[in-house]
Amino acid sequence: MRANIFIILLFFYCNIFAQQNTTNISVHDPVIIKQDSVYYIFCTGRGISVWSSKNMKEWKREKPVFDTLPWAVQAVNGFKNHIWAPDIFYHKGLYYLYYSISAFGKNTSCIGVATNKTLNTSSPNFKWMDHGKVIQSYPGKTNWNAIDPNIISDKKGNAWMSFGSFWDGLKLISLTKDRLHTKGDTINVPTIASRKKQSSSDNPPSVDDNPKDAGGNAIEAPFIFYKNDYYYLFASIDYCCKGVKSTYKMIVGRSKKITGPFMDKDGMDMAKGGGTIVLAGDSNWYGVGHSAAANFDGVDYLVFHAYDAKDNGRSKLRIEKLNWENGWPVVLQQ
Repeated sequence: MRANIFIILLFFYCNIFAQQNTTNISVHDPVIIKQDSVYYIFCTGRGISVWSSKNMKEWKREKPVFDTLPWAVQAVNGFKNHIWAPDIFYHKGLYYLYYSISAFGKNTSCIGVATNKTLNTSSPNFKWMDHGKVIQSYPGKTNWNAIDPNIISDKKGNAWMSFGSFWDGLKLISLTKDRLHTKGDTINVPTIASRKKQSSSDNPPSVDDNPKDAGGNAIEAPFIFYKNDYYYLFASIDYCCKGVKSTYKMIVGRSKKITGPFMDKDGMDMAKGGGTIVLAGDSNWYGVGHSAAANFDGVDYLVFHAYDAKDNGRSKLRIEKLNWENGWPVVLQQ
């Protein structure tokens, strides 16, 4: 009897602890949005991890978006509901949540999308409706990887999705008006950023212990942010997910056109190896990357994950203010 009571009390206190707000949370690939007075973080995790906050400092873990994703099991062999790098986008009364499923180090990948009328879990209208696959990459057929989606509407209201990692680099494709499907050629998709100096069908070889299939074109996580009549393309280069050995850093370029070319401070095209460093690792953080930009109440922010040197390289959430100097983003670290 005492054992049963102990188990009940343990379950009760564990639930209470889980509901408490915490700071310094561990995340990968975060994106942020605000509804009413609440901020929401969506990030990589089982079923897509979700956190909420009223001040961007103390965070409460919410229920994952998906309990299961049946179509993904058929699309990607070995899929076990671990979903990568989501992006959240609001358009005409709906929240669009784009997400990635993939086999690690391979371009056996898909980007899917779900919609919801609200992010408030206590609302009777709260319900995620999954619409399935938006685009898929295939080994030996597409020299790009269908992960890390980011959605933006251009000045005319047309929707575009940037995505990709490694292989031939980052890609950009237009979406239909309902933002649930792609338009045009889904095999030969234009490259908007790469670490390769010259356009080539050959991918550089992988380095160290990195996946051979992915090659050495270490770029991923595109995010396009419109500011002062420019489209700014943020991307992450070098290597994430290695703890104390992570070398992640962020670069940026800009263009007057959504389709590019995105040029860095020195006038180099990001599609041909260009990119101005926005933020890199230091003695406090081994690597920083997978950024998303947002504007709340007139203030621009950059949200990303970083590998904490004071916590054995554990990945942590960082949210920093963005300033703009001579038309270029500068991170104001606290």
